[in-house]
Amino acid sequence: MTQDLAPSVRPAADASRQADGWWRSAVIYQVYVRSFADSDGDGIGDLRGIRQRLPYLAGLGVDALWLTPFYASPQADGGYDVADYRAVDPLFGELSDADDLVREAHRLGLRVIVDIVPNHTSDRHAWFEAALADRSEGAARERYHFRPGRGPSGELPPNDWESVFGGPAWTRTTDADGTPGEWYLHLFAPEQPDLNWDNAEVRAEFESVLRFWLDLGVDGFRIDVAHGMVKAPGLPDIGRTEQAKLIGAQVLPFFDQDGVHEIHRAWRRLLDSYPGQRIGVAEAWAPTSERLALYVRPDELHQAFNFQFLTCDWGARPMREVIDESLAATLSVGAPTTWVLSNHDVVRHATRYGAGDGELGLRRARAAALLMLALPGSVYVYQGEELGLPEVVDLPDEVRQDPAFFRGDGQDGTRDGCRVPLPWSGGQAPFGFGPGGSWLPQPEAWAALSVEAQSGDPRSTLELYRSAMALRRELPGLGDGEMTWLDAPEGVLAFSRPGFVCTLNTLDGEATLPVPGRPVLATEALEFSGGTVRIPANTCVWWAV
Repeated sequence: MTQDLAPSVRPAADASRQADGWWRSAVIYQVYVRSFADSDGDGIGDLRGIRQRLPYLAGLGVDALWLTPFYASPQADGGYDVADYRAVDPLFGELSDADDLVREAHRLGLRVIVDIVPNHTSDRHAWFEAALADRSEGAARERYHFRPGRGPSGELPPNDWESVFGGPAWTRTTDADGTPGEWYLHLFAPEQPDLNWDNAEVRAEFESVLRFWLDLGVDGFRIDVAHGMVKAPGLPDIGRTEQAKLIGAQVLPFFDQDGVHEIHRAWRRLLDSYPGQRIGVAEAWAPTSERLALYVRPDELHQAFNFQFLTCDWGARPMREVIDESLAATLSVGAPTTWVLSNHDVVRHATRYGAGDGELGLRRARAAALLMLALPGSVYVYQGEELGLPEVVDLPDEVRQDPAFFRGDGQDGTRDGCRVPLPWSGGQAPFGFGPGGSWLPQPEAWAALSVEAQSGDPRSTLELYRSAMALRRELPGLGDGEMTWLDAPEGVLAFSRPGFVCTLNTLDGEATLPVPGRPVLATEALEFSGGTVRIPANTCVWWAV
């Protein structure tokens, strides 16, 4: 007997999950602001566009949305170079639009998390402009990392640190008389000078910025480069090149220094002083799950992205190892594990998993989504993954904007491919993204992947996500809690939670298992024979028991 478990369930409210430690089980949807929805026809997504599409997110069944930076910025790095932390960039609207968005999201039962960028500012920030004008090593320069160069004439960088985007992590200034001056540190683009968090004025300013947005009503912050604000004393050399490959593999003198935790503890006290369970989420690259868990100790942040899970290879053994390590580490500090498959900085997992085979990649991506949504803890969904969007790998060079693409020897420079604007409706670009075009070109094939095209199709990826999120709320064993591994054939993962079993076949051929319960959701059609079930290749199944 063949059974095709077509998604059919719709989200239902869960007041208890929203009210009591909501972040521990939450599904949080990442909105890349410039690529979500455009309200004014300039081809760039904006805050009003997001507000108009909030009913879609409520209907999808997420608990909260995380907005990438929309602050005043020269946009040298997609808004992660902030010139004014209290102002909305005109590209994205006005401060009143941010206020309206938060209020409307709350009316629909959605929480709002905003990005905060504390490791660096824009080089157009008033503080850095003052630092460039201050050549006497006064207070303005103490907010950043200015150093004299090495070599007879100071012509060499102060140390051997490399930018994550490629090239030296130092740029030399020019004094007013035209002579070469000191160097300043930038772990990312030269337009993003690093702040000196040993400076009390820096700490006080960011406390004020956090209060500004908390007073406006936001429910928390995703902290960009949460592992980077503190540098090792003396800024010592690393002694090797290709340092970007070491990120997340070992503690570096500029990343994952122990001093960052004092900052996060202070921020936690600030968050706890506000009503409504406001949260902090760490974007932290740490070499082990144990070091990542330090960011979510009871007196620090609430969540930290699980990049070990994101970068894990497809397969039962590597996935189980990462899951075990992640759960053990967060359990040791009483925090929930936070699962994520894609974001605005990595190749979309529908492409990563396929190794050049788009059909295989999508099949595995759908299965991975059900696995992720069944695991204990919280989940992040990157916009478009619910549509099964692949990476756009053939963007013309002239439309790219990723600064790493132009520097060439840091990150791979292909982040634009996961940032192409969403397809909403229609048969031609920009597919309902807005009344004009789109800042990056959308593939013609995306007409079949739009929200409109997939809505109501029981076999679509969108309806799979909708049903999975609805079941996640309805089944008492999902969300935060415990899980137990079950015996399964090689290449198959099986685990139980109260009243629930998840099975994932990572093999390229079918697997036969005893039927563990009543099937409620599957990424592919199942075949039953007696008391066994044949699970197709690269398929995940949810069972009620």
